[in-house]
Amino acid sequence: MTADAVILQSNPKAGYLAHQVEIDAALRRVLESGWYILGPEVAAFEAEFAAYLGLPHAIGVATGTDALELALRGCGIGPGHVVFTVSHTAVATVAAIERCGAEPVLVDIDPATYTLDPNALEGAVRVRRDNRPVAVVPVHLYGHPADMPAILDIARRHDLRVVEDCAQAHGARLAGRLTGTWGDAAAFSFYPTKNLGALGDGGAVVTASPAFAARVRELRQYGWRERYISAVPGINSRLDELQAAVLRVKLRHLDAGNERRRVIAARYREALSGARVSLPICEAGVDHVYHQFVIRSPERDRLQGQLQELGIGTLVHYPRAVHSQPAYADRLAHGDLTHSEQAAASVLSLPMYPELADAQVARVAETLRNLLNC
Repeated sequence: MTADAVILQSNPKAGYLAHQVEIDAALRRVLESGWYILGPEVAAFEAEFAAYLGLPHAIGVATGTDALELALRGCGIGPGHVVFTVSHTAVATVAAIERCGAEPVLVDIDPATYTLDPNALEGAVRVRRDNRPVAVVPVHLYGHPADMPAILDIARRHDLRVVEDCAQAHGARLAGRLTGTWGDAAAFSFYPTKNLGALGDGGAVVTASPAFAARVRELRQYGWRERYISAVPGINSRLDELQAAVLRVKLRHLDAGNERRRVIAARYREALSGARVSLPICEAGVDHVYHQFVIRSPERDRLQGQLQELGIGTLVHYPRAVHSQPAYADRLAHGDLTHSEQAAASVLSLPMYPELADAQVARVAETLRNLLNC
């Protein structure tokens, strides 16, 4: 099989080639400027990304994991605090909580949306109410927003800070409101495969609070308020000028890319209708951005292997819930995580990126149906 015949599950190179002229010009501009860290490109991207979200503040940082850690630290979260989140997520969510010195408490997901189940959150908060619960991190997984109205209601009643994990939900909306604008703050990742992806690592913290933004700006660079003088303990987490320049280009095309993802998702739905797999849902009032198109099947492992043999790439996001991974097993607090464990055993992400051609989408669906004997 030729390389051209292989359909990749994700393809950041295609995203570069689609906007190559603009990206190359942006990179050349930075290279010729002589300013490579926290310069005018970062400042411009921060302003443009904040404007896109309708928020006053965005702070560029080195990675999405750093963004979540710094957002939590900006909320004053640290040792002795309890932070609620899900177990069916990228491990970065839990890693960022522990890097703050806080204790992650894992709750189950809604099996339909794969996002935090508000009922499970309510129960977990009540169990831990005497152990300094201070925050919740809802994850907008696969591009579908979590149930923010219900989560915010619980947060208000229990005095919890809310930090959204938006690493997979750039441009997603719930009730007309963008993810990242609901909580006290939000963290974004710009890893190359994200809906808004750089050509390397990158992240951002966003907030409506000027005081919060000022704290995060200090924390991302050693706690400096003036150069070389640390007012508070901080870290080194700076978005570089090259990645900011790339992100400025990509941001201009984000909504069009998300719309193409929705078209691809609709084609998958139509072609796989009636097949013996569960298809992702999109709840009423949600603008899903399909970071991933995730199906479920008890035959997941067989299907993945056979698709690979036929030149179709897939991935499992994620094969083991965080609480069952070696680094975290038997030491993280959690309740019943049945839905998280069932998802990990059956989810499969099909190829999904804006540059995926209609013929490739049709081939993926037809091949999958044949393997299912539809």
